[in-house]
Amino acid sequence: MTEAGGNIPNKKHVKHVSTISGLKVESVYTPLHTKDLDYDKDIGLPGEYPFTRGIHSTGYRDKLWTMRMFSGFGSAEDTNRRWHKLLQDGETGLSTAFDFPTLMGYDSDYPIAIPEIGKCGVAIDTMVDFEILTEKIPFREVTTSMTINPPATILWGMYLAVAEKRGIAWDHIGGTIQNDMLKEFIAQKTLMCPIEASMRLIADTVEFGTKMVPKWNTISISGYHIREAGSTAVQELAFTLADGIAYVQYILEHKKLDVDAFAPRLSFFFDSHIDFFEEVAKFRAARRMWARIMRDRFKAKNPRSWWMRFHTQTAGCSLTHQQPLNNIVRTAAQALAAVMGGTQSLHTNSYDEEFALPTELAAKIALRTQQIIAHETGVINSMDPLAGSYMVEALTNKIEERAWEYIETIDRKGGMVAAIEEGYPQHEISEAAYKIKKEIDNKERIIIGVNDYMDDEITPIEVLKIDPDVRSLQLERLKEIKGNRNVNKLKICLNELREACKSDKNVMPYVIEAIKALATEQEICDIYREVFGVYHDPGYY
Repeated sequence: MTEAGGNIPNKKHVKHVSTISGLKVESVYTPLHTKDLDYDKDIGLPGEYPFTRGIHSTGYRDKLWTMRMFSGFGSAEDTNRRWHKLLQDGETGLSTAFDFPTLMGYDSDYPIAIPEIGKCGVAIDTMVDFEILTEKIPFREVTTSMTINPPATILWGMYLAVAEKRGIAWDHIGGTIQNDMLKEFIAQKTLMCPIEASMRLIADTVEFGTKMVPKWNTISISGYHIREAGSTAVQELAFTLADGIAYVQYILEHKKLDVDAFAPRLSFFFDSHIDFFEEVAKFRAARRMWARIMRDRFKAKNPRSWWMRFHTQTAGCSLTHQQPLNNIVRTAAQALAAVMGGTQSLHTNSYDEEFALPTELAAKIALRTQQIIAHETGVINSMDPLAGSYMVEALTNKIEERAWEYIETIDRKGGMVAAIEEGYPQHEISEAAYKIKKEIDNKERIIIGVNDYMDDEITPIEVLKIDPDVRSLQLERLKEIKGNRNVNKLKICLNELREACKSDKNVMPYVIEAIKALATEQEICDIYREVFGVYHDPGYY
């Protein structure tokens, strides 16, 4: 009985004896759990091979991680205003979400695209939209990340064309295009061309960036979407690294570049989920594994080629519709894990993203979460402060061990492309997703507000609504652009691009020239579809 005479609910404590990935968690860790670790070989110091403790010797003391908020909605004008507000609030890097037609390589006036204009991100059809999107954005001072995959050559080409128009040299700008199609075939499924053609286009961007835009990350090898599709932390790590191996191998074979010429600009993108210690261990294992892959497998000589630089996003799949304000707490825990794991860049999800794109208030709270971690908690004062923890070191070792097993299996199958064509990673992810769903349904894992501690009351929150005028604005602008272009110049540029696609020429110079002639995204993507064909997902289960 309580003092007021009420009954205390009889809650049975659920014992979590394993991580989300199914790794056994001991009730107590001792030196026996780390007896096989060699400090110099496996842990070392920050800034030293194998970089388990971080790629920089001074950690966050000299420079904080880049704070990004995933932003993009409605028109280019809408997103530009949000960008400027976020920069005013202290964001230090931009991150762009595009609407579904843009993601899939279709213009806003394509019949099936019209209902989706500006819904899940910003609508971009031509270089004119991109100029509006980036108006008064300081290209030299702020890096920009673009979540774009099949049409990555085009959106990157728009960024470069706008920079050139503003008189900014390409070697003065930095940023990232996601440009990772292998994880699209595995998990996210924004698809356009077949695998081989997709690899060719990605290799073209790497080659062009290496020679012409040296500060740009031309691939963000992404585990995030693999995790969001239901994978375990181990699978996320293993499949992401296997994708990275496939890209490096393809570029070496088809572009004949020196590995140390392009490897330092490869970047990664991971999910930070809710199992705190598992996530910290995953990030540490990732750095160690990539360093060994690049040094031992690909014989890279430059230590910068051994670095794994990665962006992290908190787990969208962990956000709940029920009791949405709880999502603020989830995001804070996940962000802290990313920081303790040594991320270079971080996006914190807003509490309302289970409902819609974030409102201005929700985005500010998510950004403030990062700022509180950075400036109030003290966790930035020492690099990899959890190093030496028996639990963290044991988990780091176990995650690495399990991830190598996956990579060895993929190697035996002939590499990641062959494994994807067989449906291997897709099957493994679906099995993992099914397992965790059963655990939640059976209350073996408690999700607050979902399968325990439920409320009958619904928490009212403001939800972002896209202005219906965005559709007419976008369609009118696109119609005007198409009606006022130099048609002859446009035809010449598109024909030259078509011929480049049919040859082994790098497509990027031709894409940029077409963009400057005001070719639309779809006009360029239609050439890709015409020359390379269209990929139809076989739907592995």
